[in-house]
Amino acid sequence: MDITPIIPAGRQVIEAYGDGGFRISGTRHEGSVLVLPSRTLHWPIGAVNELTFASLEAIGGPEGMVELLLVGCGARAEMIAPDVRKRLRERGIVTEIMDTGAACRTYNVLLSEGRQVAAALIAVD
Repeated sequence: MDITPIIPAGRQVIEAYGDGGFRISGTRHEGSVLVLPSRTLHWPIGAVNELTFASLEAIGGPEGMVELLLVGCGARAEMIAPDVRKRLRERGIVTEIMDTGAACRTYNVLLSEGRQVAAALIAVD
């Protein structure tokens, strides 16, 4: 029985992370990224304390509002600013905080389930 998840064409699949970047759908991205279902954007955030609500505005872009945002905080999970979490919640976006590796794996699983998910990923070495 084949249990390989079926991911619709054009979706952004995280294939690898580390060495200061990510490989997403066959393309290498240096530094931190915002991964949306149909596109990946450079994200100029190097640490959790740099994360602001404005830095996440792309998640409400042309793809439509996402229902879940995974925040990959780097090597270990750290809390994001309460006001950022509150403003996301007010827009109907659930936020899950975890280390970057866990966020990459979780994103792919949720994407394969057809969920409207985005990932804000801080690069790790």
